[in-house]
Amino acid sequence: MKNVCFFNSIKFWGGGEKLQFENALIFHKKGYNVTIACAANSLLMEKAKQANITTFAIQFSSLSFLNPLKRKKLQYFYKKNKIDTVVFTTSQDAKAGGIAAKRAHVKRIVYLRGLAAPIKGSAINRYLFGKVLTHIVANSEATKSKILKNLLDTISEESIKVIYHGIEQNQALNPVSIQNNTGKIILGNAGRLTKQKGQQHLIPLAKILKERGLDFELLIAGSGELEAELKTSIQENGVENEVKLLGFVEDVPAFMQRLDIFVLSSLWEGFGFVIVEAMEMAKPVVAFNLSSNPEIITQNKTGFLIEFPNLEAFADKIQQLTEDKNLRNKMGIDAKKSALERFEINERVTEFENYISNNS
Repeated sequence: MKNVCFFNSIKFWGGGEKLQFENALIFHKKGYNVTIACAANSLLMEKAKQANITTFAIQFSSLSFLNPLKRKKLQYFYKKNKIDTVVFTTSQDAKAGGIAAKRAHVKRIVYLRGLAAPIKGSAINRYLFGKVLTHIVANSEATKSKILKNLLDTISEESIKVIYHGIEQNQALNPVSIQNNTGKIILGNAGRLTKQKGQQHLIPLAKILKERGLDFELLIAGSGELEAELKTSIQENGVENEVKLLGFVEDVPAFMQRLDIFVLSSLWEGFGFVIVEAMEMAKPVVAFNLSSNPEIITQNKTGFLIEFPNLEAFADKIQQLTEDKNLRNKMGIDAKKSALERFEINERVTEFENYISNNS
């Protein structure tokens, strides 16, 4: 394994794009010849160029695998650059880019799946998973189960390797926070404003906390199509003074520093990277007991897992952490320790490297 291409055509910056960039950067530092194939003028391309990583501009859609001109262009790219390994993180890229890679005789065609949603058992997907992909990596057991749901007659459970995401870590084990002179407990949530991320549940939750007399502020970082709905809900629930929509926040560690408690409202997560970011900053986490959350959060030690959609129980745990500073700090320390031990980025990337290089 020498010439590696990390492939991601998505224009916006999200978890999959962050993962591809971090993997590419570490592979680059390890001495591999790395290329990032990505959308022109995307943040991923900008970051790649800043890191002196070779880029290749691509533009894909869900039907690009049907376009013979795009396939031939990619085949030429693979052959010209002697690509021996290509890594995909989206299904549309894996289809078009993977089929082209197979025809160009690329040795390792890797799909790093981060979406805990079922894959359709279509003919193209059966061909992709049965004949094209050489390595399938899931970012959690929850994601692995969703891959298998409709493809058990095509791939085996043993053919999917679970490798968690990693994170760059601050080695201090003490809780990290910015001095809060307001006396309020600061709650925080971060993620794209979408139905899947579940911020719509945070507004009635804030109303419950307000009715209980808690002195708090809820900061929601992110942008997306749910923004207008959330603004309306904030007004309807009378929590304008308690809930703040911050929009897109680039400096996530600085955001996490402001918080006392991190609250995750997602209805499902392939891998709750933002949970690990909060834990790494020594923040206890309260989340729904769904999807991959129990793989990351240790119940009653690094946070609390709440049965969906019990907002009263969710509020109970926030209130408990609010009123018990010692518990809040202890959970924060345990959360950071867990993040350091389980999700160190270089260890996780090395695990990924070893898997795809030793299982060819």
